[in-house]
Amino acid sequence: MPRPKTKDELRIAADTNYKKLIAMIENRASEEKEVPYDFSEDEKKKEAHWQRDKNLRDVLMHLNEWHLLLLEWIKNRENGSNKPFLLEGYSWKTYGDMNRMFWDRCQNITEDEALSRFMQSHRQVMEALEQFSEEELFTKSFYPWVGGSNIGSYFISVTSSHYDWAMKKMKAHKKIVIG
Repeated sequence: MPRPKTKDELRIAADTNYKKLIAMIENRASEEKEVPYDFSEDEKKKEAHWQRDKNLRDVLMHLNEWHLLLLEWIKNRENGSNKPFLLEGYSWKTYGDMNRMFWDRCQNITEDEALSRFMQSHRQVMEALEQFSEEELFTKSFYPWVGGSNIGSYFISVTSSHYDWAMKKMKAHKKIVIG
């Protein structure tokens, strides 16, 4: 699916990948649910997230946390603040540490709770999307606090692109467990 360039395309991409992800979750075999994620044998999977996430709960909570980042950040539109996207104390060079912090604080959450939180935050992100015009979403520097980008790219990153990332991880796990 090409990268969305309009509000309708963004909405469709987010909704399509969300539905695909939910279908994948619902259609997992019991082995996929029971066996922890372990990609250590694959030399191509060097990024930190391949070692960090041990199960679907970890993936869902990661998605949820990034939804919450976006929702908090777009409050800038309402209050005119210049708050950065990432949590205080983190930068784009250290956001991996922030992801690990998200992982650490979500370890006592059940998979069912993680799924519920993810589904709720997805709905909130899609509701927030409706507040923006196409011009606001896709005009670079429309909002000075976005930093020379456009807010639509952040919506794409935390929805359709991130859902695609999650599905790739689930497929890789399935391939290891089931073949």
